Amino acid sequence: MRMEYNANIIVIAFSSIVILSFLFTIISNKTNIPSVLLLMATGIALHYISKYYGYEIFNVQPYVKVLGAMGLVMIILEAALDLKINKGKVKLIRNSFFSALIILLASSFAITYLITYFLEEPFNKAFIYAIPMSIISSAIVIPSAENLPQAKREFIIYEASFSDVLGILLFNYMLMKNTFSMETTLSFLGHIILAIVISAVASVLLLILLSKIEGVLKFFLVFAILSILYASGELIHLPALIVILVFGIVINNIKLLIRGPLGKHISMKGLVGITKLMKTVTAETSFLVRTFFFILFGYTINLNVLLSKDVIIIGTAIVAILFIVRYIYLRLLVKTNLFPELFLMPRGLVTVLLFYSIPASMSLSNFKVGILFYVIMLTSILMMVGLMIFGKDKKQDYLDDVEHSTI
Repeated sequence: MRMEYNANIIVIAFSSIVILSFLFTIISNKTNIPSVLLLMATGIALHYISKYYGYEIFNVQPYVKVLGAMGLVMIILEAALDLKINKGKVKLIRNSFFSALIILLASSFAITYLITYFLEEPFNKAFIYAIPMSIISSAIVIPSAENLPQAKREFIIYEASFSDVLGILLFNYMLMKNTFSMETTLSFLGHIILAIVISAVASVLLLILLSKIEGVLKFFLVFAILSILYASGELIHLPALIVILVFGIVINNIKLLIRGPLGKHISMKGLVGITKLMKTVTAETSFLVRTFFFILFGYTINLNVLLSKDVIIIGTAIVAILFIVRYIYLRLLVKTNLFPELFLMPRGLVTVLLFYSIPASMSLSNFKVGILFYVIMLTSILMMVGLMIFGKDKKQDYLDDVEHSTI
């Protein structure tokens, strides 16, 4: 049965979803249950309610891809607008970068071996599937880390942002022909250098634009330009996400980075309050995009696929690999007590976006899409458990401090 469209009903439905997502955020802050899990559960419920009442099940995958791309831009920009650069944070940035890089590579190779061994698939194709599942989802982990102490929160923001950028770089590289040839490697490095140059130029031009435009209606103009740069870069296989990351960092560190002759062309007076405004609007827009992305993603999930024996075994093995690799790096190599960071490794928006971008020529015949859904859900549950335990520990520490202060 086809659903009849009514403008008023659609407005009510969309508005109800936004209100529901807001309530989920409140519940998440109180219970540490990731709001994205609640959003995905809502999407799954909508799928089965539609099916029960005989309504047509729509193919929403194209909308998921579009929302995913928009969400990625907004979430990386939101994260970058929280990153302050100073000498005291060099160690933090270095640790988070190498954490993202080493864990990404180690997890990708370990998952590739698992896929080639159990599913008997070729290495290069298996590696392409392994990369998306090795990327930490900034869309999930950054909002969830909001109540963590500042040092831990900053580490998570940097690590998740680096994981997104490095994962997409590695994924795009593996899609190139003659991957391991010198010519391909040099071409890819050239693309990275070009992306950095474009990032610097675009950031300066956008700052000049922002300083000259009067009034408050300028954020979405900048967002539209950034989105065009990102989408255009993706079309020609440039690591365009770097543009978003660099622009956000520059905006949040204007006084430090815009000096000398460059400062003459950029009116600091015109940029007063722009960082605060951009943070507010970015957070609100990112909340909206994330809401509809995970609702629609949940709508695509078939629970019967998740209950397959192969999906459970392989999905659990993949999550075990992710956990062990993260434990070895954070606990044995960094040699620091990094709880609850050990549990903060959810997979989500980038994983889905890259998975849907795998060309048909590189697809695996024995890989079930349920494995991807299973990994996303299980890693989100692990993050929830870690945050709950950490929350209880913090509460106990507070009670201990109060008790000692009264003695």
